[in-house]
Amino acid sequence: MPSVSSLIYDLPAITVRRIAVSDMSNNVYLLTSKKSGVQVLIDAADDAAAISELLSAAAADTPCALNLRAVLTTHQHWDHIRALPELAENPGVELAAGADDAAAIEEQKSVSISHRLQHADTVQYDGISLDVIHLRGHTPGSVAFVYPVEDGPTHIFTGDSLFPGGVGKTWSSEDFTTLLDDVETRLFAEYDDDTIIHPGHGEPTTLGEERPKLAEWRERGW
Repeated sequence: MPSVSSLIYDLPAITVRRIAVSDMSNNVYLLTSKKSGVQVLIDAADDAAAISELLSAAAADTPCALNLRAVLTTHQHWDHIRALPELAENPGVELAAGADDAAAIEEQKSVSISHRLQHADTVQYDGISLDVIHLRGHTPGSVAFVYPVEDGPTHIFTGDSLFPGGVGKTWSSEDFTTLLDDVETRLFAEYDDDTIIHPGHGEPTTLGEERPKLAEWRERGW
């Protein structure tokens, strides 16, 4: 089973676990409700066996029976969805992704995205509620998932739209401007500096750490 290091946050109502999979070091995040045992996985990137072990490791986080209710996908890129078909086989699991990426995911992996997400949606499962932020530019339907914590920092799972040191890769100057505009107005302008950013690859950061760099990012164009 994954080592204790997979547990990265023990919050009042949920735990957050993380593993990195594949040669691209994709982050897979698992949220587990302490009161219900409900689990939400963010980005079934690769290695279904390792993800299964991650799901089981959360038995240490709750006295309740574990129940994977949803797999949320931040965006359509192949390296973030390789284990999606295997996870979709879990009874009763819901697959959710940004509306503008859902069809591409379905075509790539022969799965059915039952919940097509729009900006400002909220996804709710027993004990876990996440706000949806559409961040256009890396892909048309890239989304971030926001978990607010009462009396504590907010946690945002940004996929490949925001990393320590910059926004995600774009393929035109127009897409870069769109993505940086969305990141500025929908993340930096809305959330406090202590907000924790969980990216699709690499280590977490905070909005406060990245905020002074925004002008530099816009100037350099990436």
